[in-house]
Amino acid sequence: MSLRLLPETLVNRIAAGEVVERPASAVKELVENALDAGAGQVEVVLRDGGRSLIAVTDDGCGMTPEELTLAVERHATSKLPDDDLVRIASLGFRGEALPSIGAVSRMTVTSRPAGAAEAWRLTIEGGRKAAPEPAAQARGTRVEVRDLFFATPARLKFLKTPRTEYGHAEDTMARLAMAFPQVGFSLSDGSRTTLRLAAAEGDLFDARLQRLGAILGKDFAENALAIEAEREGLKLSGHIGLPTLNRANARHQYLFVNGRPVRDKLLHGAVRGAYRDFLAHDRHPLLALFLELPPEAVDVNVHPMKAEVRFRDPGLVRGLIVGACRHALSEAGHRASTTVAQAALGALRAGDAPAGAAYAYRPPSTTLPRGLAEAGAAYHAPLPELAQPPGARAAEAAPEAGTEAEDDYPLGAARAQLHATYIVAQTGDGIVIVDQHAAHERLVYERMKRELAEKGVARQILLIPEVVELEEGACARLLARAEELAEIGLVLEAFGPGAVVAREVPALLGQPDVQRLVADLADELAELDQAFTVKEKLEEVCGTLACHGSVRAGRRLNTEEMNALLRQMEATPHSGQCNHGRPTYVELKLADIERLFGRR
Repeated sequence: MSLRLLPETLVNRIAAGEVVERPASAVKELVENALDAGAGQVEVVLRDGGRSLIAVTDDGCGMTPEELTLAVERHATSKLPDDDLVRIASLGFRGEALPSIGAVSRMTVTSRPAGAAEAWRLTIEGGRKAAPEPAAQARGTRVEVRDLFFATPARLKFLKTPRTEYGHAEDTMARLAMAFPQVGFSLSDGSRTTLRLAAAEGDLFDARLQRLGAILGKDFAENALAIEAEREGLKLSGHIGLPTLNRANARHQYLFVNGRPVRDKLLHGAVRGAYRDFLAHDRHPLLALFLELPPEAVDVNVHPMKAEVRFRDPGLVRGLIVGACRHALSEAGHRASTTVAQAALGALRAGDAPAGAAYAYRPPSTTLPRGLAEAGAAYHAPLPELAQPPGARAAEAAPEAGTEAEDDYPLGAARAQLHATYIVAQTGDGIVIVDQHAAHERLVYERMKRELAEKGVARQILLIPEVVELEEGACARLLARAEELAEIGLVLEAFGPGAVVAREVPALLGQPDVQRLVADLADELAELDQAFTVKEKLEEVCGTLACHGSVRAGRRLNTEEMNALLRQMEATPHSGQCNHGRPTYVELKLADIERLFGRR
């Protein structure tokens, strides 16, 4: 068997398999080219899910006949003027999109630069290029891709239904539209337009929220928290949803790096860490975050489709995201999303919660470690604020309904307790219904976290130190972080070339599986270069203790205790939801109540 060079057309088809996975991949590459060309309007038409036709039209800078001929050659690009793969400032830079698409389809590119008397058209069929010819075309470029994958029939067998492929293309368009709110976008299937977004006006921050509201819906726009943070040359901006506005999957989490939509495990892990105290494990927040950093601090050249990136300092990136998101959530105070009230009103009208309700609660699966019954009992007593008579303002608000005092409080003044579980409070323009157990659970949890931060983590010495055998590299990572781990209660020492010995563990963990704890920690250090496992387990135990140590449903409270709970909720961050992501209160406006009874 002799070696030989493959034909150029076959080489192009093999390369196309890396770049063009499905019609949505072609749409992504072509729309990115349009954006790099300075387009102010991008229109896309797909027929048969993109199999029979993909047409992308833009009003960008256009190309001359000479540039048109060169653009369909492999690795020909105008986006690397200095041949520097470290400083990449455009979406496309490989010069692979047009030749790869042309190798597996019948493609026509028509373009006209500004000031040119006429447009030029170039046709490629299965990688075979024809000569450019004059054509009629307004300023900009139009790319028509017909019979995608006709030259590689095997790839056609792996495509899904036209509706599914169209959905993937729509998601691709939506992501790019979020990153470029100043550009107008439209997507149609030839008979109806499913996505039409006008260019947003105003400054970039307002334009982004306007665009996000158009794509993610009115609920997101109404319940989004602004993010704006900067650290060591990294800038993070965007909007995140309140914890009570959540979904069953992470499809509605959009992350961008220097304007490039990415799906990065580190970024999604950071988001998970930021919401860890506020959502159950099977619920996910809605958000769109835009990270801007120097091009040399991120490598976008690690994946043929440019969907993944690699950061020079992943710890800094993760810390920025977690810190900024948690700060915004803290600033939100006791606020819960408006969709909670909408779901409640829908339940009253229909007799059941509407499909796709914004929140869902799953009982916590964690149990208290053995030996911590006394620790849980310490938190069983009401908060100090509930054991004391409330302040004068609260006392004045309680006795008489209809006074103006309730206007002074966001959560109003307590009027009644229903079924020894729910507190009903009156506000200036409606009522608030509070789940006393869920609310007090959050208050106890926040108090426990404050005490943990102020007093540090209590350690317990192991009667018999535990030897954990690991790879040498894993041991080195753990020992390099030994001081940081000791701060959170885990004391490790070297024990030969391939092992460490654990001498002390956090007392709150009870009797943990030390072998598994240390091994998991080593794995996370390898992936994220951060020590999170012990902190997460500590907070998980705190959450379980808070759940067991809260005012239980069924306990009767007097007016002073109810008002004290409301005032404490107003003063405590994150009190709008319990530790598992369900809301602690529902606010109903008077106008909504009147509609229920036909008064409006």
